[in-house]
Amino acid sequence: MGRKIPKIAWPTKQIANKFVYAGMKPSHAAFLSLVVLFNTSVFCQTKPEFEVASIKPAAPITSGQQMNFGVRIDDAQARFTFFSLKDLIQIAYKVKGYQISGPDWASSERFDISATIPAGVKRDQLPEMLQALLAERFQLKLHRTEKEFPVYGLVVAKGGSKMKEAAPETGDEAAETAKKPFSVTGSGGRAGTVVNFGNGSYFALGNNRFEAKKLTLVNVAETLARFTDRPVVDMTTLKGIFDFQLEFQPDDFQAIMIRSAIAAGVTLPPKQSNSWSVPQAIGCRMPYKPSA
Repeated sequence: MGRKIPKIAWPTKQIANKFVYAGMKPSHAAFLSLVVLFNTSVFCQTKPEFEVASIKPAAPITSGQQMNFGVRIDDAQARFTFFSLKDLIQIAYKVKGYQISGPDWASSERFDISATIPAGVKRDQLPEMLQALLAERFQLKLHRTEKEFPVYGLVVAKGGSKMKEAAPETGDEAAETAKKPFSVTGSGGRAGTVVNFGNGSYFALGNNRFEAKKLTLVNVAETLARFTDRPVVDMTTLKGIFDFQLEFQPDDFQAIMIRSAIAAGVTLPPKQSNSWSVPQAIGCRMPYKPSA
């Protein structure tokens, strides 16, 4: 059997800023220079924009096909492959998926984006450039509200964490990592899913097993949320990076893969079930409790 991860329990409540947006699909894909300038409400500074950007609908994926997705950002280019509008909003505004409300197509329809970063603009300004792109191409408009809703909380079990803590990067290694292009790649299909975060950090789901290397507990919580009926929030206060693996029964593994496919926007046959219980797979306690 694999190592146990911290159990998932129920926090009393979760209140978060909720993004509600309205927009439209891009009417066509083309290389265009972005000329619209935006001012922040507080600092009155213009946001940086991509020099040129192409947005194209991604090829549709059906059940049984291999799916490839990812993002790569260097000093000159930003490329997003098979991303939904909801995915892009999370990056642009640094929010979680459960904080976003919008039309169904914003989660199900996927796009490929290639954009040129202007000379002298730092990579950490990409969210602002992406905000401008979404406003111009998708006519994105949003407002913030507060909403209370049920979540699962990832907490450490009574016996303590049994995961293996991975060695952190040294100062020199971290400096070298910062110079490399930012890259996250993944692929998925009937046999399983692999997501590579770079520098030896990844998770692999296949052969009735979930294997993770160098993941933070925030990463773990966000990954678990793909297979549950509500958001999962890291409440462990553990700050390191960890290695672990989980073993599943075949029926549970099939349900996990179905949930993962649905989350990725894959069209499945109508008779497929997407039910799966985290406690059955990892021996955790996740009592149901409706929101207050």
